[in-house]
Amino acid sequence: MTLYYRDDTVRVTSETIHVNGRSVPVAEVSYVWHAKGRGTARTRGRLAGRGVLIFLLSIPPLVAMVCVLSLAYSAQDRGEWRLALIVLAVCVVGALALFPFLEIPLHWLDRSYERGAKVQELWVQYRGEEALLLRSSDALRFGQIYRAIQRAIEQHSPEE
Repeated sequence: MTLYYRDDTVRVTSETIHVNGRSVPVAEVSYVWHAKGRGTARTRGRLAGRGVLIFLLSIPPLVAMVCVLSLAYSAQDRGEWRLALIVLAVCVVGALALFPFLEIPLHWLDRSYERGAKVQELWVQYRGEEALLLRSSDALRFGQIYRAIQRAIEQHSPEE
């Protein structure tokens, strides 16, 4: 028996597919497919959170650009380039000092894309009927489970 995937609620082996206490023999599965399901409050919240995070990450660079442009324009009018360069150097050093702290919000943004913003459904056809095995909004986990089931079926099907 080969184990293709296992987590708390799903186990895919070369013989059976166990999902939330339901077991489906691989030998009886004739077809596997996935479909998009209806969104949930969690997926809509994840999408909204992603938008807010992108908005918040874009504000500081925009403010900094406006400040630098206005500083350069006012320095040109007054002829005080030395002061403008000092302020610009302080801004650059400050931005470089704060740069490592971007790791956390960028990681959150990356995770939101890993998790996905849609609900995926995993369907199988066995014993002449269609059955919904799994609904998940976690895109990474769903993909791993779907591929594990495909591998189990491919390995079990007779060679032609």
